[in-house]
Amino acid sequence: MLDLIEPISKKVDLQNIKMDISAVIPLFNEDESLPDLEAWIRQVMETHGLAYEIIFVDDGSKDRSWEIIEELSVKNPNVRGIKFRRNYGKSAALNTGFLAAQGDVVVTMDADLQDSPEEIPELHRMIIKDGFDLVSGWKKKRYDPLTKTIPTKFFNAATRMVSGVHLHDFNCGLKAYRLDVVKGIEVYGEMHRYIPVIAKWSGFTKIGEKVVQHQARKFGVTKFGGIARFINGPLDLMSITFVSKFGKRPMHFFGKMGILIFMFGFGSAAYIGINKLYRLHNELPAVLVTDNPYFFIALTCMIMGTMLFLSGFLGELVSRTSTDRNAYLIEKRIGDK
Repeated sequence: MLDLIEPISKKVDLQNIKMDISAVIPLFNEDESLPDLEAWIRQVMETHGLAYEIIFVDDGSKDRSWEIIEELSVKNPNVRGIKFRRNYGKSAALNTGFLAAQGDVVVTMDADLQDSPEEIPELHRMIIKDGFDLVSGWKKKRYDPLTKTIPTKFFNAATRMVSGVHLHDFNCGLKAYRLDVVKGIEVYGEMHRYIPVIAKWSGFTKIGEKVVQHQARKFGVTKFGGIARFINGPLDLMSITFVSKFGKRPMHFFGKMGILIFMFGFGSAAYIGINKLYRLHNELPAVLVTDNPYFFIALTCMIMGTMLFLSGFLGELVSRTSTDRNAYLIEKRIGDK
């Protein structure tokens, strides 16, 4: 880890500079690590001659994180900041940072100093020179506790199986994107874990992976996550899978299911009724239709089929009139262009 280097003395007109890299950094209560992180990123960018901006997205921190960001923006004009009024979560912070990003390549990383900025130039090269749409970091050697690494392995395996995106570490915060990728996707809920999946299903199919250095946490404990992520994560994966296939045409799912179940129920009810009439016509012993348990199964299927069909209509209406899900209250901004 490097020490804090001297602040930039020369002001830079970012309006007239071609932006190579936007570093989007979501954070929550990370005031201790921010000065070192900004200095480290700055040194790497200056060493490699890359025009850059650092976008810190403060997800409602209760410590001095925003004050530190303000101080850093005075020393370094490449620092920008967005402060939420309350905690919305990592996906919200990333989505807001993506909207603000201007660089040809957008790099995301955590604010806890566990992701190394030394990886950024190579990630930039893989996007610009090798033509990848997205490059995901792979923390092959991790410094996290088993309570975090073991569930992560299961999630990675499940995501590979469901999505067909063959990455080792979907949850690595260090990723690089072509600018049009982050402008073309929407991230909410816990879906930041599955951005490569969202990108693939949005048509950005050239996805690469790079082994990256993982650092032991220097300050505090992890802020994003918690037990809830082990429940919310799989639910969001199912949501992504469904929305990617039927988000624009929900009637194709609900309507098809509704018709099949309704027709099964209607056919069963018709068979029971015809059988009843046949027995009455031929003076054979017969029971009341309502005494036949299959009649109630058929009736239930008809009701369920009708409800699913109506759900398809409602889904079509919602898909055509839905409003923005990513509307977050922003208290302050630094460095808006």
